Amino acid sequence: MAITYPLDFLDIFPGWSTEFELLWRQEQSRQANGVTRAKDLGSPLWKTSYVTRSLSPNLLDEWRARLDVMENGIQQFRGWPLSRCRPIKHPGSSALPVGSIATINANRKAISVSGLAGVSLSIGDMIRVGGRDLHRVQEPATGTPTNQFEIRPHLWPAADVGQAVNIVKPYTLMTIVPGSISSTADLQTGRGSVSFQAIESR
Repeated sequence: MAITYPLDFLDIFPGWSTEFELLWRQEQSRQANGVTRAKDLGSPLWKTSYVTRSLSPNLLDEWRARLDVMENGIQQFRGWPLSRCRPIKHPGSSALPVGSIATINANRKAISVSGLAGVSLSIGDMIRVGGRDLHRVQEPATGTPTNQFEIRPHLWPAADVGQAVNIVKPYTLMTIVPGSISSTADLQTGRGSVSFQAIESR
């Protein structure tokens, strides 16, 4: 069976995302009066680090091979924070609905969502808008269309009213940071862990 991209392997990843943060694309300048000003050079991108638990020699080799197919950052995979596969207030495995953007604030950092009846979103929850835009919820919200809540990063230019809002395993497309894969084994036991960093790939 042919390998297809973007790859989807986090469902079986034997480890954790130890970091999942925004990488701000900014420059800073300091004025003579001591004020530091920051200017955006583009919307921020998600960056992350993944680490496995201690693996047996056979499993270690398996995950070395799985990461080989990412071709050191050339190919894409679906990445999300493993701590936020579902909203905080809705743990478990029961089905959750897919919503849609109902309204967008003029500042493009606040939205309301319809179609999520009975769902509560908490600060720190993740949502996916459209096919790949990942956002972190910044204030408590429900699925009521009139209830706007802020998200970060701001909506990307292509985001519009009516686009789908996914709340289960919300992902973005990512590529591995070249040279960041580490898979050193213990000399005595052959056991080891695999770690790598990745960044959002637009």
